[in-house]
Amino acid sequence: MKVRTLGRHARESFKSISRNGWMTFASVSAVTITLILVGVFVVIMMNLNRVAETIEEDVQIRVHIDVAATEQDQNALKATIEKMPEVGSVKFSSKEDELNNLVKSMGEEGKAFKLFEQDNPLNDVFIVKTKNPTDTMKAADQIKKLNFVSKVNYGEGKVEKLFKFIKASRNVGIVLIVGLFFTAIFLISNTIKITIIARRREIKIMRLVGATNGFIRWPFLLEGLWLGVLGSLLPIILLSIAYYRAYDYIGPKLQGTFIRVLPFDPFMYQVSGILLLMGALIGVWGSVMSVRKFLKV
Repeated sequence: MKVRTLGRHARESFKSISRNGWMTFASVSAVTITLILVGVFVVIMMNLNRVAETIEEDVQIRVHIDVAATEQDQNALKATIEKMPEVGSVKFSSKEDELNNLVKSMGEEGKAFKLFEQDNPLNDVFIVKTKNPTDTMKAADQIKKLNFVSKVNYGEGKVEKLFKFIKASRNVGIVLIVGLFFTAIFLISNTIKITIIARRREIKIMRLVGATNGFIRWPFLLEGLWLGVLGSLLPIILLSIAYYRAYDYIGPKLQGTFIRVLPFDPFMYQVSGILLLMGALIGVWGSVMSVRKFLKV
């Protein structure tokens, strides 16, 4: 397509936007409201995903080694665990380290356990982390069957529920975002359809004088693009301001906890790009659906 022709289509699309003031307002409003909701869900879901990843990284298998195991037996057990395809790392923690960690975790009350320093009843432990957190249960079941394994702890029961909750949350978020996306396409498609109905005489004349469907279609596609982009600007501004203030308020309060929220930079720039792209796609796709039907391409 020639640059001059593209410029003509762009001018026509701008004229159509200015001529159809209320329709333009309705289309932009539909995209704006939808993208605000989508943006909120994206921000919440991405932060929940960050928290979920942090929790998943903390999931580990504690393999208690039988007290009868010699150093050679321990090395052989470690080598066997490391060869498992699901296992990412294996770290040894002596019974002395385990007792010290227990004392520290219980604060003042833990001092009473120092009496066991001379006759430590705890086991040496292998701390195992899997490459994929969801493989924790599978790896734990395999390790239980190995020789010189006294006990295996990984939060059985709770870990399975945690992974199910994380998976369900992600799936619900994706469904909601996709649903809102198609709702916006439906709204803007109907709005542009009304615009095309109002201009059907003009379209008929253009076709009678030999205008191709592509020539007629381009101004509507560009119009949908501008409407989508305009509709994404306000959500980007509002969400950026809201997230900046929320991060500034919540961030310091979460220091020292396992919960981490995504920093404003570059997170909100990424979200802004997503919303801008979604707005453009919603507008263009809505136009394509409407024009395609009326031109019977």
